[in-house]
Parts: sequence; C-alpha cells; structure tokens
Amino acid sequence: MQSLNIGDLKVKLPIVQGGMGVAVSLSGLASAVANEGGIGVISAAAIGMTDPGYMKKFHEANKRALRREIREAKSKTNGVLGVNIMMALTDHEELIRVSIEEKIDVIFIGAGLPLKIPKIVAEAGLNGHRTKLVPKVSSAKAANLIFRYWASKYNFVPDAVVVEGPMAGGHLGFKKENLTGNMVPLRILVEETVKTIRPFEKAFGKTIPVIAGGGLHTGKDIYEIMQAGAKGVKIGTRFVTTHECDASLEYKESYLAAGREDIVIIDSPVGLPGRVVKNKFVQQIMDGEAKPFKCPWKCLSSCNYKEAPFCIAKALYNSAIGKMDEGFAFAGSNAYLATEINHVSDVITDLVAGFKHESFLRQLSAIRPVKARLQHRIAV
Repeated sequence: MQSLNIGDLKVKLPIVQGGMGVAVSLSGLASAVANEGGIGVISAAAIGMTDPGYMKKFHEANKRALRREIREAKSKTNGVLGVNIMMALTDHEELIRVSIEEKIDVIFIGAGLPLKIPKIVAEAGLNGHRTKLVPKVSSAKAANLIFRYWASKYNFVPDAVVVEGPMAGGHLGFKKENLTGNMVPLRILVEETVKTIRPFEKAFGKTIPVIAGGGLHTGKDIYEIMQAGAKGVKIGTRFVTTHECDASLEYKESYLAAGREDIVIIDSPVGLPGRVVKNKFVQQIMDGEAKPFKCPWKCLSSCNYKEAPFCIAKALYNSAIGKMDEGFAFAGSNAYLATEINHVSDVITDLVAGFKHESFLRQLSAIRPVKARLQHRIAV
C-alpha cells in the first residue's frame, strides 16, 4: 500500500477518514486516524453546537469550536489533519478562513460546487497558505466543471479531488432514484474522473490524486478501487464504531443493531437525499410526521426552515450525544456489517492486512499461468 502524495504533503497511508457531522468526527477521531498514518478529518458542520454559546451567536460559536477542535487535534498528533466543510453552510467562507489560519493540512469541500474558493482564499490574504484544497464530487462532469473554472479564472487547480459514489453515507450528490438498485459503480466514477483531470495535470505540471469514497469497507475494496486509478480512499462508516469516534455510544450501537434492511434513504431538509440507520425518529419523518422547531441561525443556505419538517442539524446533534429518539445516525450502505466496537488502530490494521492479502492473491494468480506454461515447455 503506497503513500498518498497531495502536492508536497506526504501521507503515510492512502486512507482519508470521512468528515462526519454533526459532532461525530471531531478532534478525538481525527487525531487517532492521523496517528495511524492516515488523514484524520474534523467535520465543521454545525460544530458550534458543541459550544455553550451556540444559541445566541451560532456562527461565532462555529468559529470558536472549529479552532478549538483543530488545536485539540494538533495537541494529540503530529500526523496529517483535515477539515470537511460543506458549501451548503451559510458560514462556509468563515470556516475556510479559520481552517487556513489554523494551518490545517487539507480542506475537503463538498455539498455544492466550490467555484469561488480560490477567490475567498485570495481576498482573505491567505495566498501563502500551505493548506491543500480538495473538492468532493459525485461525477467526472462536476470535477471537470470545477477544474475548468479554477483554471480559467484563477490559473489554479485543486490539489486533489474526492469522488464519492452512491453507496456513501450522509448527504449524497445523487438523485434519490439513483441510490437504489442499479447504482453507478464507484469504479466507473473513478475511471472517468481520472481521465477527466489528466489534461489539467499536464497543463499545470502536477500530479492530482483521485481519492475514492462510498461503500468501501475492506482492504480488498481498497485494492480494487486503486486498480481503477484511485490514489487514496475516503472511509467513514468503518471509523464510527471505534472507541475514539466522538459520537455517543448509542450512536455507535445503532450500527451494531442494524440489519441490511435498516439502512435507508430519506429526504433531508437540505434538499438532498441522505442515507441513514432507520429508527423510530426516521420512521416518523418517513410517515410524514413533522417535528416543529424554531431556527435562530439558518445554518444551511439550502434549507427552507419555515417549511422543513425537522431540523437536520438538531437531529444529527441529538444522536451524536445519545438522544437517538430525537435524531438518527447517518451511515454508509455497509454500516450493517459492523459487529463490534474496536480501536482505530484495529480498523487500520485490518484494512492494511486485507489490502496486502488481496494484492498477494492477485500476484499469485498472475504467476500461476506463467508457471504452468514453463512446466509444459520443460515437459515437452
């Protein structure tokens, strides 16, 4: 398993821990993954809900909490750290500035087209930053749009790109009808994206790694997607059921108790479909039962809080702190495979071992026909 290189940033293992919100992946999980050689990622989504002052000044609380979590993570590791920021957040520009000011290694940007991010960085006077900018997309078409826009407007292109397939957890960049049955394989999305960004690599004289995410659960999965051209993988679900994950025990146990049929798709107030673990709260909203709430801050630009049936931020935070009857857990399509709570080190060890085992089997299968032909020639 080769290292992941994003420009001059060297990552020992090509494993990126998914940035999961609200309050699921904070400094605890991120630092643990970074210590094992991967990229540990803090989710900035509604992170201010972990701050005592969030009810009065939510956006200020977000900035305080993000600085706190980045600094806390850095105090626990010398490894590589990232922040996941959704374009749908009304304060995404402020969160990007905070992340760069705190010298975070990587910013992953999803839930929207980050066309003007280089402008935000320039206007903030942060052009000398060392932070890598990595958009998340669900198709080669979206990647091409971002790369072309950045190249033509700013003479700059992303340092890497994450392509996330339809089997991922949380909010998804696909139509609901494309998330069941005959889904587009992640392999195809990766191959198309690699081909799409190749001209930009040549034009800018740099290697731009494609990182794949969505439904990857084993070392074998990692090996196979890398054969399609991915240089790294993004994995979230496997890290939820770890002792170091910042979510509540009840959140983790919802994975352990889930069957395949309990991983379902819901309509989120964000305007995107979301993959979750079905529980009583989920059944209620699927049945059309509204959960009235007041919104003092409007954290998501795409959320029409006056008509939304429930508050997605509150529901996710409730579950993160153990109130599962008042929320739900986001989860990837393979979350039902979880059987126990392990340490991050155990998960990493299992993934690496599985990768090496699959690599060995493939090499062995390639050698056998050659050996058979040689034996035949000797016999003749």
